[in-house]
Amino acid sequence: MKEHALVGEMSEPGRLILLGAPLGNPADASTRLREVLVAADVVAAEDTRRLSRLARDLDVTIPGRIVSYFEGNEERRTPELVEVLAAGYQVALVTDGGMPSVSDPGYRLVRAALDAGIPVTAAPGPSAVTTALALSGLPCDRFCFEGFLPRSPGARRARLRTLANEERTLVLFEAPHRVAAALADLADAFGADRPAAVCRELTKTYEEVLRRPLGELARWAGEGDPRGEITLVVAGAPATPATRPDDDVLRAAVAEREAAGLTRRDAITEVATTFGLRRREVYAVVHQV
Repeated sequence: MKEHALVGEMSEPGRLILLGAPLGNPADASTRLREVLVAADVVAAEDTRRLSRLARDLDVTIPGRIVSYFEGNEERRTPELVEVLAAGYQVALVTDGGMPSVSDPGYRLVRAALDAGIPVTAAPGPSAVTTALALSGLPCDRFCFEGFLPRSPGARRARLRTLANEERTLVLFEAPHRVAAALADLADAFGADRPAAVCRELTKTYEEVLRRPLGELARWAGEGDPRGEITLVVAGAPATPATRPDDDVLRAAVAEREAAGLTRRDAITEVATTFGLRRREVYAVVHQV
């Protein structure tokens, strides 16, 4: 980092603040994001030109030092920023959209700051992951985020094979020039009928959410030319029904729990939960004459 206007050291270490930036619509920016941009001694940005445009849209002036922090220079710049933080200054980290560290630069700096004993906090904001999940119309109670799939076809297909039986809803990022191939591989690995959604250009002028089976989405992408930032949401695999134990196994399980001190009622309840059965079904088995 070049010499900046910061001089001397303060008595206490500084603080790293992760800023949740709008995905596209500046109106989504929080009041706190504006305040931190104005108050920070240093603002590290994934793209300084996009940060300048955001500042203009928000009608704020950033008085602190603006430095670039992106995939190509984060290894070199991280220790420089940690030095600034250790000297007692406040550093804000902002990416092109969404939260830093979530498939964007940030994790390396967060880890280095924590290892140096420097406080890390966030001014939370928009997230493409949760926005796409909510708009998809797919179950949101349990989900997992897989980030970007591998770029090479072989590695991508291998990854998808490991995810084919995942029962939670999946959220993925994908580049527009690879989305057709990714959807085709998803349909092949998960089945063409698996429900899914393609969320494109979220919160922007040309926002589009397509909710269709994977096979149809693969055809759509193959016939067109999808552009913009894309998030994929895919329904989880159907739960595999558990095999019902024999009646003798259920009776033995209840008896074992009774012998351990549970009442029959509690033993039946626990066995029903363990095997995914209704309590009255286990009760009927235990009380058969």
